[in-house]
Amino acid sequence: MIFVDEIPLSNDSPSSPLGSQLLVALMEHPFLTCVSHSLKSMKARKVEVSTQGRFVYIFQREYATVDPSLVDFVGTDEATTCVGIVIRNRKSGMTSVAHMDFPKIVEFGFTQMLSGLVDQNFDVEFDVHILGAFEDLSTKHSNGVIISEHDLKNDGYSFPLCAKIVETLQKRQEKFHVQTLFVLGHNTQWDSQGNAYPIFNGLLVETATGSLNPANFDGTSRCPDEIVRRIRVCASYEDNSWDGKLLETYDTHNDRFVVAPCCWTIRQRQIAMAFQHLSDADILFTCSTSPSAEGPDFVDNSRRQWNYLIQHPDWRYSFPMRRPRVFERTADGGWKRCILVVAQEV
Repeated sequence: MIFVDEIPLSNDSPSSPLGSQLLVALMEHPFLTCVSHSLKSMKARKVEVSTQGRFVYIFQREYATVDPSLVDFVGTDEATTCVGIVIRNRKSGMTSVAHMDFPKIVEFGFTQMLSGLVDQNFDVEFDVHILGAFEDLSTKHSNGVIISEHDLKNDGYSFPLCAKIVETLQKRQEKFHVQTLFVLGHNTQWDSQGNAYPIFNGLLVETATGSLNPANFDGTSRCPDEIVRRIRVCASYEDNSWDGKLLETYDTHNDRFVVAPCCWTIRQRQIAMAFQHLSDADILFTCSTSPSAEGPDFVDNSRRQWNYLIQHPDWRYSFPMRRPRVFERTADGGWKRCILVVAQEV
């Protein structure tokens, strides 16, 4: 159930305020509108590998639940039509962050996130922050005004995802205090040609306080195992073991990355070989849900993934014996790969 400004959201409208209706109502709520205006005055924090503090970064379709005694910051970026979601246990400070990219992963994705946040105290309540998913309508708007609910829910990728997220929160039994809803019109700006793009595409949460900042990560801080984790995002759509799920990435209790295995097919290599010859513009329009809104390194990141798939078409090279890839934190806050030794029978 959703709470806003400590007050439960009413379900008393003539038609149940779920999905699109609920989202529109929340977007117009005075408390959340005020928070969005405050966020717009902030600058995105730049996160580099040299940034002080222990942090955990998650890619698209991943999630991680972190313990504030082990991790100082957790975040994600590169969200255009995707959504970054933060759920924080008000009592323990345990925090889960997910980068959701498609409505069908939302329901089970919340179950995955909450599995590491709920303890024996069934009265626990959660703070929630939602950021990303700009107004990706095909019709250009010069002033940022949402024309109608019909326009939003029948066009673009962002609105259906956001609607599913708030609908799922409202239907669940847990108490979710929505503190931030910086999506769609709130998170949209326009260039001189009328192209829309997000104001912020990333977030960083300070685990000790639960405070949220818009953030951008550079190439050195999107780690560990960047390329394999990026490839898993695309491959997971063809791997039935990940159907409807967020990708498992991080070991909460031991503060290490355990990148669960994912299979990719020869088709992925064929696509890589075909796409590597495309122009930069064609890559954007072929591979992105928001070609005019992607970051400057989108094309380079895509090419590096394809090169890896061409060189290593068999997923078992990356996940021998279908075992995870494990990375432990180093003394300086970085990550090192652990070689898993398989015991042999005598």
